[in-house]
Amino acid sequence: MYPRDFADKAHLEGRAIVPQGDEFVIVAHAEAVAAANDPGRFSSRVSAHLQIPNGLDGKAHAEARALVDSYLAPGRVETFVPQFHAAADQVVGDALSDGAVTDIGALARLYAVVAMQGWLQWPEHLTQRLLDWIQDNDRARVSGDRQWTKRVAEEFDAIIRIAVAEAPVGSETHLLATGHGLSHEEVVSILRNWTAGDLGSMARCIEVIAVAFANAPELQDRVRVILKPGEHGGQREFEAIADEILRIDNPFVSNRRVTTCPVDIGQTHIPQGTRVHIHWTGANRDPKVFEGFDPQGHAKDNLVWGTGPHCCPGKALSMAELRAFWTEALARCEVVAVNEAGAKLEGVRSANGGWERSPARLVRRKTGGE
Repeated sequence: MYPRDFADKAHLEGRAIVPQGDEFVIVAHAEAVAAANDPGRFSSRVSAHLQIPNGLDGKAHAEARALVDSYLAPGRVETFVPQFHAAADQVVGDALSDGAVTDIGALARLYAVVAMQGWLQWPEHLTQRLLDWIQDNDRARVSGDRQWTKRVAEEFDAIIRIAVAEAPVGSETHLLATGHGLSHEEVVSILRNWTAGDLGSMARCIEVIAVAFANAPELQDRVRVILKPGEHGGQREFEAIADEILRIDNPFVSNRRVTTCPVDIGQTHIPQGTRVHIHWTGANRDPKVFEGFDPQGHAKDNLVWGTGPHCCPGKALSMAELRAFWTEALARCEVVAVNEAGAKLEGVRSANGGWERSPARLVRRKTGGE
């Protein structure tokens, strides 16, 4: 069952927490917030593998987050915005050479890779390898095949090792690898956290927003206006709109925790040592909290980027990338929900959240001289 369908069914049945085998899935907003803000009872030390900072708790997590946050601070991220625009200009311009883009997912994945390479200065010869990895990773995640998942993880570690070895002096990758006394395994873990999840998630974010724009032309037109250079306040308004679109169709589905003691949460008793999934998609669609489309009114309860000590440190980076992409894309094209013959497009949802094939396409805008 797709994440949105799973969440909506649980809410319709009035369930805050759904048992799945010997694990539990938290879908209600209040319970998700409570668990995310209680690392003492809901530990993030879930994986047997090194995961920095997500797999740490307490002081170790705080120290790792301080390091990670220094690289992802808004002011530092802003220095890379011109490179994100250049990446969007390149991939959108090339894709529109035939006048339209029917596979927004492929375009979004390419942009995610090229933007990341601009930020971390990973070599261009890794581009196709990264694109192949995104799709292989998405398939492995839903397959249930642990050997496949292991091979995919090992492939990404191999990619990171090449990127570190070839990192230009002064690049973010080089600074991380040489400036903090980290072991090679720690560097790989941090870079994996920054990139492995972000590549697929960034592509899914772009597709989700594209579908929202296609289905609401007036919203698309508003964003096109506020993203024009010199439009004061446009950045804040765009982020509020993007957050609300992603709340409704959240591509960041869930995070894992494990209970450190017996826990009573909501009306559910969870034994010690139990795996728990905080289902952000479900929490963000809780009808007790959210109704309709309201970027400003829903902002304080929006959980797209999580909450608590493990909230996503990369929001500023992701928003800068999204803003750059849609600035360049909307200046060149319309997002439509119909094919060339005018028939409504049918999409296919993804088990990883968002779309496997989005029901939208990009069509080059006509200018006054056309």
